[in-house]
Amino acid sequence: MKRIIIHYLVNPGRLVDILSGKETSYRTVTEVKDWGAVITKVIIHLGKIIPVNSITRYTFKVHVQRIDKRLTTPLLGEGYRPLTKAYVCNEAGFPAENKDKYICLEMKIGPTEKLGPVLHFDGGANHRIDFHYTITQVEDIKLDTETISELIVDTFAGDIKKGVEDFSTGKFTYHDITLNYADYVPRKSEQKKPLIIWLHGGGEGGTDPTLPLSANKAVSFITNDIQSYFEGAYILVPQAPTRWMDGFTGKADGTSIYQEALMALIKTYISKHPAIDVTRIYVGGASNGGYMTLLMTRDYPGYFAGAFPVCEGLDDSLITDTDLKNMITTPTWFVHASQDPVLPPQCYTLLTYNRMVEAGADNVHLSLYEHVHDKSGLYKHSDGSPFQYHPHCIWIYLFNNDPSMEVNGKTMTIMEWLADQSLNG
Repeated sequence: MKRIIIHYLVNPGRLVDILSGKETSYRTVTEVKDWGAVITKVIIHLGKIIPVNSITRYTFKVHVQRIDKRLTTPLLGEGYRPLTKAYVCNEAGFPAENKDKYICLEMKIGPTEKLGPVLHFDGGANHRIDFHYTITQVEDIKLDTETISELIVDTFAGDIKKGVEDFSTGKFTYHDITLNYADYVPRKSEQKKPLIIWLHGGGEGGTDPTLPLSANKAVSFITNDIQSYFEGAYILVPQAPTRWMDGFTGKADGTSIYQEALMALIKTYISKHPAIDVTRIYVGGASNGGYMTLLMTRDYPGYFAGAFPVCEGLDDSLITDTDLKNMITTPTWFVHASQDPVLPPQCYTLLTYNRMVEAGADNVHLSLYEHVHDKSGLYKHSDGSPFQYHPHCIWIYLFNNDPSMEVNGKTMTIMEWLADQSLNG
């Protein structure tokens, strides 16, 4: 039997298949889960075709270092990631039918797994981090006439960002303010399509518009489930350079230095996409974004067909009776958790919602949860109870379309309700 040994021989960080002369490398696959963006798989380019039955999940072990270069001590953590599956695959990571030259290694993920996330929240904002994977072969790959042994792969060849890659990105400048944004355009059809605007939380500001897609799971808006309610919808995800709550006199003072630029971006975007149905423009956001959502419905009454502020942070004491009259012209569905310590609903959502009802709003709704639990059934505490997220993370329920209630005699989810709203009634 002929033995092939692929050694780490020449240049640091580069591996050469001695017989084929082809470099081995790996790509990562990032997916956005309820708790954020996480690397779920590595795809090895082996450079040699092997049959599907030639490996198991014990053939390799995977080590990772997570690094935030902004920090004095950059290394956030390192260790081996448990593997759940290993299989021969094609270049995109889909299982091969017979044979191929790629290997996919799926790794354990979950809200408590510390080595998978691609973002680091430093207490104020999310940042993308660097990572370095080293994939080491620990069992031989035995073929009919040869054996592959001692393979080490540590050359990074790129990341596949599932969902995020379906969005485009751009910049818009209004006077001296530049807003980055991500957007999604649905398939063309004879019918005009609605526009959903998502305003991110306080941790996703900056100049990387993929952050709001990844940290708050805004990629959910383009899933088949949510798109089906709207029969296709445009998605616009603007990004504030800092925070939407930055006002002219201070933080969360009832104004935003970005409001005029945001409205100019929305109007410009619509003008460049004539297939948008201007009677079905929806705006929503979480935390900082919920704050800005209410500013938009307050200051542009009759413009938006529906609003969905989530754990919003506009202090009710800053809302005048005149403001309230403007806000109730927009159908609104609030979502909040009663145990939220960051923006307690007793100071925000509950007071404003009750005032809107008392003012005669006939299309305002509230989904008030106590806590935020995993509802997938995949993640549990040691006692078997569903994993509990921080109660401020109520946007998890929004993106899973969990809020529902009876509206006009019909039980509707929040996305079903939103899709039903139109300025035409």
